[in-house]
Amino acid sequence: MTDRRNDGPPPGPRGKPRPPGPRRPGFRPGPRPAPGPRAAADGSAVLYGWHPVVQALGNGARGLHRLLATENAAARLEAEFGGALRIAPELVRPSEIGRLLGPDAVHQGLYLEAEPLPAPGLDDLPADALLLALDQITDPHNVGAIVRTAAAFGVAGIVTTARHAPGATGVLAKSASGGLEHVPFVTVRNLAEALIALGERGFTRVGLDSDAPESLAALAVARPLVIVLGAEGKGLRERTRTCCDVLARIPFSGAIRSLNVSNAAAITLYALGRTGPPETS
Repeated sequence: MTDRRNDGPPPGPRGKPRPPGPRRPGFRPGPRPAPGPRAAADGSAVLYGWHPVVQALGNGARGLHRLLATENAAARLEAEFGGALRIAPELVRPSEIGRLLGPDAVHQGLYLEAEPLPAPGLDDLPADALLLALDQITDPHNVGAIVRTAAAFGVAGIVTTARHAPGATGVLAKSASGGLEHVPFVTVRNLAEALIALGERGFTRVGLDSDAPESLAALAVARPLVIVLGAEGKGLRERTRTCCDVLARIPFSGAIRSLNVSNAAAITLYALGRTGPPETS
């Protein structure tokens, strides 16, 4: 006997399929899921939105493959660069870019496929550098916001691992608002080993920890300096904590005692990004 459980409704008279039974009251089929942003087929980095694309077009170190632009966006680019674009845009309708990225991407009429930026090694970083190290922060919005802040404070590089880290493309690049062109990622196999190596080069390693006894406001540190940030919720892993010279907390005074990691990064860079001890009044 044939099992018809997965073969649809049994045949009706003369072998025709029976119509499906009545739907349950209140049941409506849901919409098909929309496609999300996807990487270029050749492995290129995908950038979209005004600031990421403009900064990439102005970065001579960034190889360019393909630029899609709406008519209005192309006119804005010509005005921005005085008509001297490194790559000619293909004029398209906004919906064509939307099909590549998905309905939630705010592309502002610009889509760029480009070469990934060259990634320096630890030994390539300046001897007096200010660095950030990210301990398994995986949300591309958070990492992008951190990159934008890092670019504003002159961070020389962001140390992260190949695993448990988002790619420098798409949502991350949009959140970074062009910061990717100014702050390189230094990708390492093991974050703890990288922190040990930086310590041997004279870097002070400051880990941000909400439970640390030391207040950020009381620290007096100088460059070279690496600020270590942990993922929201989990914080710094134990192995990472042991590789820091000091753990410090943001001294909150209000009812809420925690912040989004990108906000915490901005406060910490402002507090510790000087070359000497904190100013006294």
